[in-house]
Amino acid sequence: MLCFWVMSSKSRKLSDQIREAMARSGMTRYRISQLTGIDQATLSRFFHGTGGLAMDKLDRLGEVLGLDVVCRKPRKPR
Repeated sequence: MLCFWVMSSKSRKLSDQIREAMARSGMTRYRISQLTGIDQATLSRFFHGTGGLAMDKLDRLGEVLGLDVVCRKPRKPR
């Protein structure tokens, strides 16, 4: 199981956290493509930040990577 968290005061985009989870998974983009059914070109564009993924593809990617979304309270403005 692979988890990700939003760190300290510098929140990161969810897409950046997913990219990090892909990199840390130990799987190649080819293997992730096989398991999710998302073609390699689409995964590559997403990984490099030049393309997005539809919700159904994000759902499949999250399942394969074992990701859970953790909600936290928004910070109060100063």
